[in-house]
Amino acid sequence: MTATLVVRHKVNDYASWRNVYDELEPLRLEHGCTGKRVLQLPEDANDLLITHDFPSVEQAASFARDPQLKAGMERAGVAGPPQIEIFAVA
Repeated sequence: MTATLVVRHKVNDYASWRNVYDELEPLRLEHGCTGKRVLQLPEDANDLLITHDFPSVEQAASFARDPQLKAGMERAGVAGPPQIEIFAVA
């Protein structure tokens, strides 16, 4: 069963956030990420919706709990707590 991890958050500065996001590619791959998308609100480039696809719910949850992800979000300037949800393909 495949899963999609969905993250919604605001960032202080998209360009700074994107640099850290790109640096975390090895971490995503380590957890089995098979695809990703970054979407911005047209009226606010710092308001983001990010999706990551994984082969299983367990791999998505493992990535979401990884301390390196939390540290990366802090370094990247995520403003406030992110909303993180995992959806399974029905």
